[in-house]
Amino acid sequence: MDTEQLTQKILDGDRRALARAITLVESGREDHRAKAQELLSELAKHKRQSLRIGLSGTPGVGKSTFIESFGMMLTGLGLRVAVLAVDPSSARSGGSILGDKTRMERLSRERNAFIRPSPSQSHLGGVARRSREAVALCEASGFDVVLIETVGVGQSETVVAEMSDLFLLLLAPAGGDELQGVKRGIMEMADLILVNKADGPLKPVATRTCADYAGALRLLRKRPQDPEGYPKALMVSAVEQHGLEQAWEEMQALTAWRRDNGHWEHRRADQSCYWFDQEVRQALLARLHTASAQSAMAELSGQVAKGALTPAAAAQQMLQDHLKG
Repeated sequence: MDTEQLTQKILDGDRRALARAITLVESGREDHRAKAQELLSELAKHKRQSLRIGLSGTPGVGKSTFIESFGMMLTGLGLRVAVLAVDPSSARSGGSILGDKTRMERLSRERNAFIRPSPSQSHLGGVARRSREAVALCEASGFDVVLIETVGVGQSETVVAEMSDLFLLLLAPAGGDELQGVKRGIMEMADLILVNKADGPLKPVATRTCADYAGALRLLRKRPQDPEGYPKALMVSAVEQHGLEQAWEEMQALTAWRRDNGHWEHRRADQSCYWFDQEVRQALLARLHTASAQSAMAELSGQVAKGALTPAAAAQQMLQDHLKG
């Protein structure tokens, strides 16, 4: 199938074509990368946009259960939902370990939903390098909402925030201690904090946890991209499907305010510049992984080990010789 045919099928909402295109952008082959860039450039001309929602939380907080319940609610409202679940990769095979699609059985059968688990391939924090391009493909295919799930809490939140319009942080009742050391940074990025599992005997604990985080959010400096009262902490129960409607209403309200005040377009422009910078960095690193570069690297490393060259001088020589043109 040529690029023109694939482009049209994606625009028509063909799920097989979308899956094929995501496989294409995830490929590391040079010819595939060229075709992927041609495809993405053609699709970008149509300027379709979805609401991109990044979501993270510590393992066991119920991210997959939340996504399934939340996705089912959205499809029930007549919306088309895509889920890009980035799984940890097997060091042996490179494939996904957790298999999110098998843990979202109801949503995977939904006609207006598309779930794509992708191996992280050892990239930062479980965010696949090409997740951003997969998001662009889902937008072009006409999905109203794209959910991007990371595997856990860490540096990946910075990356997923750079490809989403809203960033959600899921917490378990009394689970705040798991975030010590990175809590402030994550809270500053989060647009909504959702305390999940607010049901049964855990509901009183969830109420206290939500109140604690609501108080902590009030102490943070107000962000210019937020209206009064944001970011917020809310309670949800993915199992009992409580609080999902309120969470969606808050997401819509925040999105509408950002659109009306110009923050939406500004954020997307900043994200495009961020990814341009990342692509340049990755391209430069790729040049250092050629056979000739690796041979030169080994030779210079030997001279550094012998004391014939300082590390800085060797690095400068390496860059001069292999990053030209």
